[in-house]
Formats: sequence, C-alpha cells, structure tokens
Amino acid sequence: MKLLIRNLARTTTEAELLALFEAHGAVQSCTLVMDKNSGSSKGFGFIEMPKPGDAKAAIKSLNGKDVAGNKIRVKKAEQKQEPDNS
Repeated sequence: MKLLIRNLARTTTEAELLALFEAHGAVQSCTLVMDKNSGSSKGFGFIEMPKPGDAKAAIKSLNGKDVAGNKIRVKKAEQKQEPDNS
C-alpha cells in the first residue's frame, strides 16, 4: 500500500521517515519529494508498505503525530489515473 505523508518539516530526512514507518512493519520504499532548484525537501513524501495491515496501523498511529515540531498527515496515496486516449 502506498502512503502519502504531508506536512513534514523541511529538515526531516528519508532515514528519519523510514525509521518512523519501519516501527509498524516492512517498508518497500521511502521517497522524500525534493525541490529540483534548492535540493531541499518540499515537505512531503511517499512510503510503500507491502502489507496493508501494517500500512493501516502506521496511518492510525502516525497521522497527526508531532515530528520535528510539525503535525504530520498520513493517508493512503491516491492512484494516479492514466489518461484515457481511446
């Protein structure tokens, strides 16, 4: 299950984000979205967890949690819709 994590402190690292979610189960991937110009975090990222139960537990536990002074928001990432060119 892919999760969207928003309202992260700009100083939060991928390693810190990974550690938060690994406490709830296996993490397949962890990506912080970075600003191409400044190279700093844009304040959000994605986590992929192979087990939906672990992902749901992480959402329940981490949504609204104070991380580095910011209340983070965690939810299931919406699937990108492919344009229908038919």
